[in-house]
Order: sequence, then C-alpha cells, then structure tokens
Amino acid sequence: MINKIRLFGIIGYPLSHSFSPGYFTTKFEKEGIIDCRYDAFPLASLDFFTAFLEETDGLVGLNVTIPYKSLIIPHLHYLSEEARGIGAVNVVKIKNGILTGYNSDVFGFEKSLVRFLPPSILFGIKALVLGTGGAAKAVKFSLKKLGIPFLNVSRHNGPDTIVYEEITASIFAEHQLIINTTPLGMSPNLKTCPSIPYGLASPDHYFFDLVYNPEKTRFLALAEAAGANTQNGLSMLYLQAERAWEIWNSPDL
Repeated sequence: MINKIRLFGIIGYPLSHSFSPGYFTTKFEKEGIIDCRYDAFPLASLDFFTAFLEETDGLVGLNVTIPYKSLIIPHLHYLSEEARGIGAVNVVKIKNGILTGYNSDVFGFEKSLVRFLPPSILFGIKALVLGTGGAAKAVKFSLKKLGIPFLNVSRHNGPDTIVYEEITASIFAEHQLIINTTPLGMSPNLKTCPSIPYGLASPDHYFFDLVYNPEKTRFLALAEAAGANTQNGLSMLYLQAERAWEIWNSPDL
C-alpha cells in the first residue's frame, strides 16, 4: 500500500525556467521515492498565498524564489536563526499547519565558493556583490562568515553601496571576486548582464554568477574573454536543493 503523497513545490513568479521541479522529480525517480511529488506553483502575488495553502492537500515543503524570498517572511510562523539573520527565506517546512522558514542558499553558496576559490586567496580576497535582493542577502551572510570583505553594487546608492557607474579601475583591481546575485542574463534574457567594466578583468579575478540557466551567461562569457576565472550557479543550486531536502525530512529541524 502506498502512503499518502507528500507534496513539495516551489513558489515564485514566473517559474517557467525553474530548476527545482525537474531536479526533485529526477531525484525521486532515481532513489525510488514513490510517496513524494514536486510541483511548480507560480503565484502572481503573495496575496494568494493563504488560499493556496488551504487549497493544496498534502503540502509539506516549499522552495521560495524570486521575487518572494524576503516578502514571504510575514506569512511564516517561525524563522531559523540563519533565515532571520539573512532576512530571506528560500525553504519553508510545513508541519501540523506551522510554517517555518529556512535559508539553504547560504549553505549552497558557501560550499560552492570555497570549492571555486584557491585556498591561498580565500582569506585575502575582497568581493563586489552585484544586486541587493534576497539572494544577495544570503551571499553577504556567507561572506561575513568566511571573513571576506565586500562592497555592495546596485542601481541605487545606499549604506555601504555604490552604483554601477562608480566602479573605478582601482575598485575593480582591489575586489577580485565579482558575484552576480541579479537575474540579469537568465534565460530567456540572454543578452543582459550587469553593467561593469569587464575589460578590466584579469586572470586574478574570480566571477561567480548565481544564475544557472544558461550555464554560461553573458556576465561569465565577458569575464572569461578577459581571462578571468568563472563559476556558474549550478553547484550552488545542487547543494542548496539537497540541503532543502534534509531540512524537510529532518525531525530535528
């Protein structure tokens, strides 16, 4: 007899190019997990979130993506310590009607970054963080844990934040780790990329793009053409997905 189906899914808008449904469906098939299903739930607004929960039977876990990683917080009962510190949630565990928010992006990014950077420069490098959304919050939380100083770059000035037009040659030379946390370059908008001076990149620079579709964004292609080292968001994505699965299934979390 098959147990009642445990339903997982992802909310965000739009979700036409989401990685998660395919990843978890394949995982369930490969590992013989027959009592679980993973669906995409495109919500045009979080105004529909309460009704969505009431109408969706068997829901035990959610991933949260753009643009709701921070906006989801008021809809939750509890936050993990990391999610509270970051101010963004990408994993929701649902148990007995209680919604608890977690952040597995920080786990995925940190593990992926440590693998990407040579150990000899890990504790001497400085970073430019492009973007200020929910993903950027997880990235900055990880950088602080690793002791990597960073400068925020956005379309608008703010505390400890410069605009793209203010990136000088000296700033670029001083910050050898460039992290794109924006959706620029994500399929289908393949020709877009953050407006930074790619011509100043060198073999001493490390470009990390959280975008994973396509595997080589314009951001990475331009950096690679200038001789820089590049890494896309795929390994981070796999790591955060497995961490989400662990959170949903751990009785201690």
